[in-house]
Order: sequence, then C-alpha cells, then structure tokens
Amino acid sequence: MQNLQRHTNTVNFTTEQMTFQALDGYVLGGMLYSPTTTIQAKIIVSSATGVPQPFYRRFSEYATQQGFQVLTFDYRGVGASSPKSLKGFKMSYLDWGKLDLAGAIDYFSDEELPLFVVGHSYGGQALGLTPNHHKVTAMYCFGTGAGWHGYMPFKEKLKVQVIWNIVFPPMVAVTGYLPWSKFNMGADLPKGVYEQWRKWCKNPTYFFDDPEQAELKPLYAQVQTPIYAVAALDDDWALPSSRYAFMQHYQQAEMHYINISADQFGLKQIGHMGYFRKGSEAIWDKILETFIVNYIA
Repeated sequence: MQNLQRHTNTVNFTTEQMTFQALDGYVLGGMLYSPTTTIQAKIIVSSATGVPQPFYRRFSEYATQQGFQVLTFDYRGVGASSPKSLKGFKMSYLDWGKLDLAGAIDYFSDEELPLFVVGHSYGGQALGLTPNHHKVTAMYCFGTGAGWHGYMPFKEKLKVQVIWNIVFPPMVAVTGYLPWSKFNMGADLPKGVYEQWRKWCKNPTYFFDDPEQAELKPLYAQVQTPIYAVAALDDDWALPSSRYAFMQHYQQAEMHYINISADQFGLKQIGHMGYFRKGSEAIWDKILETFIVNYIA
C-alpha cells in the first residue's frame, strides 16, 4: 500500500461553516474542510448517534491534508442542526439516513470526483437508508452494530439495561427529550430518536426485527457500495458479533469485515469512541490508503 505522508504541523487547508438542505428541505449545519491543493476525492463523515460534528475535526483535518475535501454535519436535532428547543420536536430516527445523509450526498457529490462515506456507529447504518447510495464510491465504517445488549460483555450488558429501563424513562418523561449531555455521552437527543433507539436495541438484529420496518430489509439489500466495516475488539457496544448482526443485511455490497485491537495502532484502548480521538492517525491512514489504492490511484 502507498504510505501517506503525515502532516502533523502543516496547515494547508481551509474550513468553512455552511448549511445545506436535507431531502425534505430541513436546513442542516455543516463544516467544509478543503485542501489548498488539488482535491483528489471527497469524504462525508456520517456521525454516531448524539455525537456533534466537532468530534470528527481531527480526522477531517488529517484527511484534508492528504488531498481529500471533507464534509462534516449534524443530523437534525443535534448540534448545529438543532431547533431552539428539543421539547416537542418531532422526527424519526430514520430521518438521519433517509433525509439528512441523503441530502449531504446530493449536496456534496461530484461526477468528476469519487465520493466516500466514513461512518461511525449509526453513520454506518445510515447508508442503507439513503435513496442515493449509488453515488457513494465506498464506505469505511467503525463501531456499527445492532445495539442489542446480548452481544455485550456482562458488565456493559447490565449497565445498558439499567440505563434504558430505569434511568432514562423518567428523565425523558420530565424533559420531553433525552438529556444525553448530562451523562457526558454527547448531545441531547429528540424524544423520537430515544424511543425508537430504545425499542430497536431490544432486538438481536435491531430494526430489522421490527414488523413496522419490514421495508428496510429489501432497502438494504439493494446497496452495492463496497463497505469496510471495522470493529475494535474492546468496543463493548459493537463487537464483531453485533457488527455482523447488522451489516449482514447489506447483502449485495462487497463487504470487508475488519477486526482491530488497540495495540496494533500503539493505543491503550479504542472502545466505541477512540476511532476518531487524538492519536488515532494510524487508523486514519488505513482508511485513506484503502480509498487511494483501490478507488483513486
């Protein structure tokens, strides 16, 4: 594989706060990272649930310094795409993929350049919801799984069940939304996201087990975009068994299952969030090398 030159101190890119429309016209807030040299391809960062886009800044800057133009954005109800109040804000969890990521793809796609998606957790689920996934050259995703507690280690399983069944319900009943930020776990979430997320995490194959979502299996089966699905062996929320339970539904996609450990990359731990934290450049190199060697060079 081609070795990437790491630009640790060089600032050779620009950033621009911007807005664009989801497929239904909802205005989303984003950040555009552009190299000052020739753009060789584009990347959309598709975020995890409740994780605001600034969390992906380091990765975006790094990729931009390698010649990629990068778009980060917040789904509706999160960060720069939030209404003044989440109380009473109505939406479906599926809107983030069907309308928001799809809007980003339409906005950012260019017939002259490859378009990649780098997904984190929900971000890897979202591609199958988009009606325009054919515009995406390939997707690299991290920590994407089915969310069911049965795939988690015992301590994490107990913790998750207590949170879902004891801690969250009364909080949501009082506030009208999920005050996720009080747990230092991300941005507050709309009630609709909380309710559907909680419901689907009770199923071994997530929303594919929901009779009300019967159309999703054939929808995901249509995706032919090559997918690289990474699971860290210390990511208790999305271990390989959880990843497979969800990703198997991308039936026609050229699927690459990749397991990684922290010591491979000189890290103490990765967990569910470490894929994009400071010091993860060696992980990012794998993403960019894959895109360059297989789809650009």
